[in-house]
Amino acid sequence: MDFQSYFPIWSKLNQAQQSRILDSLISRRVEKGTVIHNGSVDCTGLILVKSGQLRAYLLSDEGREITMYRLFDRDMCLFSASCMMHSLQFDITIEAEKDTEFWIIPAEIYKNLMEESAPAANYTNELMATRFSDVMWLIEQIMWKSLDKRVAAFLLEEAAIEGSDRLKITHEAIANHLGSHREVITRMLRYFQNEGMVKLSRGAVTLLDRNGLEKLQSQ
Repeated sequence: MDFQSYFPIWSKLNQAQQSRILDSLISRRVEKGTVIHNGSVDCTGLILVKSGQLRAYLLSDEGREITMYRLFDRDMCLFSASCMMHSLQFDITIEAEKDTEFWIIPAEIYKNLMEESAPAANYTNELMATRFSDVMWLIEQIMWKSLDKRVAAFLLEEAAIEGSDRLKITHEAIANHLGSHREVITRMLRYFQNEGMVKLSRGAVTLLDRNGLEKLQSQ
């Protein structure tokens, strides 16, 4: 399928606007682990995922990470083009969690589109509101939810994404998603294992008791 069928407001743009986007559009395919946007160092442009999975995260001065949100098929990332909005500066890093195909609309092209197209401006505002809701939800989780509940919720979410109870993921990776330390996550997972909720093996976590994890995360 082509870009036109993925871009939500394509039919609301005039022919000149459509041509301008297609002429400037960049198509990329990257392997798992590739960093495609590196904070304020880059002004990548608007990213539209064709297939695969991307992770947007913040990186502290000490090198700790915390996942802000993830991007799947047909998802768009606006913060990778935050340079086009001077009041919005986010040092977000975007990395491929799986082999991924995506398009990039250069920031300057999209900025001009927003200025002359009401549908584009409205869509951008909706997209921004959605992402800020994601960020606010994350802040609430960090402030009000204990780590055991957050780990349980993460494992259940990961199982839903992968469609499997066996998750090929390291303790380090879980810590990076949740903004914690590997040692703390290891202790928590061992506790889960002792309670019969998971089974730990090298580079993997297997969910054994989904109901137990669901009860824990909702307490």
